[in-house]
Amino acid sequence: MSRSSKKGPYINPRILKKVLDLKPGDKTVIKVWDRACSVVPEMVGLTIAVHNGRTHVPVYLVENMVGHRLGEFAPTRKFVAHGGKMAKAQSTQAKGGK
Repeated sequence: MSRSSKKGPYINPRILKKVLDLKPGDKTVIKVWDRACSVVPEMVGLTIAVHNGRTHVPVYLVENMVGHRLGEFAPTRKFVAHGGKMAKAQSTQAKGGK
């Protein structure tokens, strides 16, 4: 369920303060643990390292990301592949094997 429109988007004030304190053209990466924080226009053009539960994933914010949450751009699970004999056979064929 989404947040009430009368409340407005959730923006962590500490993150917003760090963003506003940066000088234009500064390439400093801001580490963030708050995945629920929304992306605001002031953040566009910055690189923010979002925590995924294990490491910080650097995310370069562009205009299309405004309104989304920071956590959407740092996946918490890593898809390896579906296993089985058929998947193994298909991968060897794709590589040019027998």
